[in-house]
Amino acid sequence: MSKLDELIEWYPDEKLLSADGFEDAIIGVCYEKGVHRLVYSKTKCIKVLMDRDGMSYEIALEFFDFNVEGAYVGEQTPVWVDDEMFDNEQ
Repeated sequence: MSKLDELIEWYPDEKLLSADGFEDAIIGVCYEKGVHRLVYSKTKCIKVLMDRDGMSYEIALEFFDFNVEGAYVGEQTPVWVDDEMFDNEQ
């Protein structure tokens, strides 16, 4: 079972808005102002772009910043945690 499927089971009454293709980067759920939102690791999202799409780190970072993190899709827009300083795998 994927992380997203598990979280949907944990929060059956909530509409969790997910970012397509970044399921492996989900790190949890936050609750703010009456809304549950999925939380993603920015580092893991960039790694997905590099691995899946063959982007360099710089291109993946620019793409993520503009096209993913910069997209507002309503109050349930996912939260992007900037955790790069804690990533030892780079």
